[in-house]
This record gives sequence, structure tokens and C-alpha cells, in this order.
Amino acid sequence: MFRRQFLKTLAVSAAAISPLAQKSWALTSTGLQSPIELAVTKRSIEVNGRSASVFGLVQGSGRSGLVLDAEDGFNVILSNTTDEATLIHWHGLTPPWELDGVPDNPAALLTAGEKRHYQFDLAGGGTHWMHAHTLQEQSLLAAPLIVRTAEDRARDEQDVVILLHDFSFKSPEELLAELQQGSAMGGGHGGGSMPMDHGSMMSNMAQMHGGGMPMGGMAMGGMGMGGMGMMDLNDIEYDAYLANDRTLDDPEIVQVEKGGRVRLRIINGATATAFTIDTGTVVGSLAAVDGMAIEPVTGTRFPISMGQRLDIVLQLPLGTASLPILALREGSEEQTGVILATADATISKVATKASSAGPVLDLSLEAILKATSPLDERPATKTYPLILSGSMTGYSWGISGDAMAVNPDDRVRLVMRNMSMMTHPMHLHGHHFQVVGINGQGMRGAVRDTVHVPPMAEVAIEFDASNPGRWPFHCHHLYHMAAGMMSFVSYNRAI
Repeated sequence: MFRRQFLKTLAVSAAAISPLAQKSWALTSTGLQSPIELAVTKRSIEVNGRSASVFGLVQGSGRSGLVLDAEDGFNVILSNTTDEATLIHWHGLTPPWELDGVPDNPAALLTAGEKRHYQFDLAGGGTHWMHAHTLQEQSLLAAPLIVRTAEDRARDEQDVVILLHDFSFKSPEELLAELQQGSAMGGGHGGGSMPMDHGSMMSNMAQMHGGGMPMGGMAMGGMGMGGMGMMDLNDIEYDAYLANDRTLDDPEIVQVEKGGRVRLRIINGATATAFTIDTGTVVGSLAAVDGMAIEPVTGTRFPISMGQRLDIVLQLPLGTASLPILALREGSEEQTGVILATADATISKVATKASSAGPVLDLSLEAILKATSPLDERPATKTYPLILSGSMTGYSWGISGDAMAVNPDDRVRLVMRNMSMMTHPMHLHGHHFQVVGINGQGMRGAVRDTVHVPPMAEVAIEFDASNPGRWPFHCHHLYHMAAGMMSFVSYNRAI
């Protein structure tokens, strides 16, 4: 399926188009500032000694991405300076449906040379990002989108934004075709896969149905596998893994102050790769997930699946220091990252491969997260059980269950059961949800927009239906989504 076919598939699945599509793109906002000019561009970067043509999202100054003040609202003129039609999704924000950025749901693609004005209020601050909702995301059509509140600006912290990505010299169309033909990993299994025999799979299923999936193995410095094997971890072997467009052969060096306080704003913009963030010798305090504050959790290793974000606060040592902040590829030795360094530090080279494989992501960290501003407690008025299914054979993925129809003010509960052998980071557009159950055990967990659902696991989330539209709910593994793993939460009478 090539990009045009992928866009056509999205258009067909979004066939019921609302009159909202005819509205002006400029909606009311309390902000008074002039619009920010943001352009979709083509640019060249160097990867492994070779030049690569990729996309960019840059302001007129050349700065990548956006940093906004919450009280100013979102006021952006987006222009497409490339020769390819595209559209940008504001991941983590809750705009009106017609401004969300999914092709033909309901907005049309932004054609070559076209400009469009987006304006809406911002609900609060946070670490977010923006990206194409097409295969162009693989070609680095993504950038940070940071929203700061007055409280954020008053903190004595240095922000360090890290956008992670997986990179291939092949086109995304080639990668998807190889996956569908079973050749991307030599039949679907590469260096990052972990075998699971049928007995252990059935044991995990029994534990899940009994509500007792073990969460063991969670040292605060590790937060690793939790005792559960996975069959298919990585279905693409990429040419490189990037942090802010660079590998560890030539990493970004961020100058920091001795004894300073740093807030890492880490975005996993990879299309098909999960990581574990390793803060090395400095203990980090996890302060927010997906831009939403949590009760702090300390550690040195923190898992991050595709589409997710982490805010990790570091108190740096008083002396001279060179501090690698690494992203360890799940189940494999590859790693990427940046270096925090004081002005007088000697920078040592960090290898692009570690001495051991990165941890396999599980739900052990998710199970202990608590939102500082949870949803109000009330019973769900709509509940939808969903089965996440699929197979590397034929590369077909899907979400099965009743159509998710909601009314304004509903409390909606989605119960996801992953019956496939790959993990699925599930993302809901236009809303934030709270994690309320893991493997049958109730909880009042983090509020976020993307949750990691491992193989043979069950995760329940709840959200308030407060933003009418027809909102995508999908796996944030780009190729799973392209192969069918997307559904919609549709408001009755809204479209």
C-alpha cells in the first residue's frame, strides 16, 4: 500500500463527512498574539555518513517545532512548501474535530503551496508533538510541540527537548510492502524478536483472565520485562535511531550548569520502535506522562512507547560532568541519545550499540503511576470491550468490537485486550483518558493520551466525552495503523 493508497484508505474510512468541514479554520481563542508561521519543508540531514532527504516542520526563523504559552492559545498558519499533499496532527492537544489533522476526517489534505490557519484555545501545558498522519511520518515529518504555563515559566529549570525517531534509507512505502510480503525481518522476526513457546503464551493468557498478570522484576532503576516474554518485538530493522536528528556517532551536546536542574521533555516520535530512557548516574524524577502531571516516580530507567512523552526532572551534580541520556531500543542493542555536559567537561564517545539488549516494555511502571488531577469519580455510562488482533503473517492488524458511539457528557470506558503477539501503543485523538485497570485489577492511574498494551494483556481506560466529532482511536505503530489498526469514537448527531 503506497502513500496515495494509504491516504485513500483513510478517506474511505472517514466517509461520513460533516458540514463542519466547511467552517473557517480560524476559530476563536483568548490569545492576542499574531499567528506563528509554520512550514512543512524538505531538508537534508546526514545519517551514517550519507545524505538523506527528509521532511521538516519549521518556523520562519528556521527553528523546528513550536514552543507556545498556554494563555496565548494555538494560533498557527501552516503552509506546505513541498510538492506532496500532507496534513499535520497536533498530538496531545484537544482541538475542535475539524482542526485535528487526519486526512478527510473531516479536513482535506493540505496541497502543495497551500496555507491554512489553525486557531483554538489550549487546555493547559505539556510536552506534545505534531506529525503527519500518513506514511510521511516515517520520513521525519514530525516536530516537538511544547506548551508552557505560567508555572512552567517560573520554574528554575532548563528544558531539554529530545525527539526520538527510527530512520531508514528505504521509503515508507517500501517498508510497508516488505512487511506485507514478510521480508522486512527475514520472515517477520529480527534481532529484536523474542521467542515465546505456546505453553508460556497460554500461561500468560490464564494469568490475564484471572486478573493476575505478574508485574515482577520492577526495580525502580529498571522497570523492565515484568516476567513476560514477547514473540514479536521489532518488525523493522532500521538503518539508524535518532535523537534530534542525530545518532550517537555525532550526538547533540547540550550545555548545562553545574548543580543545575534540567527537565527532559522526551518524545518518542519513532514509527515502529519502543525505547527505555536511561539517565545513567543521575536519578530522575518522572513528573509527567503525555504532558499530564503525575505524582513523581524516581528511577534511572523509564519505558516509552511510540507516541508517548515523558517529563523527567534531573538534579545535576555540582561538579564537572558529561552525562549521556540514552534511549535503549527495546529488545536490541541499538541505542541513541544526547549528551548533557558542563562547559568544562570532556566528552567521551558513546557507542551506537550497548553491551546488552534494551529492556522489553511491560506495564510495571504504568501500574504505579497516579495522576495529580484524576478524572472525577463516577460510573461509566458507556463501556466498549475491544480486541486488538493481528499477525505478522500477511501483516494484518485490527480492532474488533462494537462501534464506539457516545453522547456528550458520557463517561466512556474502553477495555482493550491484546490477543496478538506484538505490543500496541493505543492513542485516542481529541481527549485525555485515565488508565483505570490493568489485567482486571482496578486502579486510578495516569491521565494520558497513549497507553502501551503488551501481548496478552488487558488495559482499561476511561474518558469524558467532551469534544464532539469522529475521533480516531488507533495503534501508534505506523504500519499497524496503515494495515488496519484504527477505529473511531463517534459522537451521536455530531457528524
